[in-house]
Amino acid sequence: MDGDNQSENSQFLLLGMSESPKQQRILFWMFLSMYLVTVVGNALIILAISSDSRLHIPMYFFLANLSFTDLFFVTNTIPKMLVNLQSQNKAITYAGCLTQLYFLVSLVTLDNLILTVMAYDRYVAICHPLHYVTAMSPGLCVLLLCLCWGLSVLYGLLLTLLMTRVTFCGSQKIHYLFCEMYVLLRLACSSTHIIHTVLVATGSFIFLTPLGFTTTSYVRIVRTILQIPSASKKYKTFSTCASHLGVVSLFYGTLVMVYLQPLHSYSMKDSVATVMYAVVTPMMNPFIYSLRNKDMHGALGRLLGRPFQRLK
Repeated sequence: MDGDNQSENSQFLLLGMSESPKQQRILFWMFLSMYLVTVVGNALIILAISSDSRLHIPMYFFLANLSFTDLFFVTNTIPKMLVNLQSQNKAITYAGCLTQLYFLVSLVTLDNLILTVMAYDRYVAICHPLHYVTAMSPGLCVLLLCLCWGLSVLYGLLLTLLMTRVTFCGSQKIHYLFCEMYVLLRLACSSTHIIHTVLVATGSFIFLTPLGFTTTSYVRIVRTILQIPSASKKYKTFSTCASHLGVVSLFYGTLVMVYLQPLHSYSMKDSVATVMYAVVTPMMNPFIYSLRNKDMHGALGRLLGRPFQRLK
């Protein structure tokens, strides 16, 4: 694609992870199932939290926003992915590709920042319980969420604007499921040194700084838990943050595999890792957070029980 012709009429071809019709059918049903599970699971989390006043506390406020972000995240990529798997026309416009990329970057960043704020919430709740109400006031929670959204929007805008300066030529075929930063950079015929340097530098800051903050929070949480004399109280205290720790591990594990590496080493295994954080993580979050959470169990039971109660 010539750099002078980058316009609304320019197109990429999203060929997916396989061009075999049989494998595409399998991928279609697999991703459709995962998408439906993700949508239903995260929607239930949001409805359960919003409808139960007992869950109107900071931890669940941020969890509801995390679920909303995950809903938006999968809707940005999977519907187009499903259409391409079933259609002969796998084209996506240049503008559409950049739009998808913008939301992908912004929402991954937002997920990252919300998880960090949730780690801070658990740190205050466990290490400074007497100051929890004042330290995590409703006003501060809203301010932290707005800060997360603001940074995410700006970071997504920065990388997307940098991509508009990249010239594409030769093959327009993307052997991938959606428009992803590293995949697009591999198609560039202009120099990508600057954007890759910015990507690694800003990515290291925007992702590793929150990861460091989260790690520090959990080190202090573990120290506090170890000082609790009762084994049962230790278990009960740790259980309040075990779900968050599981999601953080899954999220950062796949993210680091994909982005903190040289561009030339990007391969199919990294495509699988990208699918992990883009599809699997949003799907697993509702299960992880509700699996052993009695409050969520109760809220979901009351939410799902209401329609049946009305029929009686």
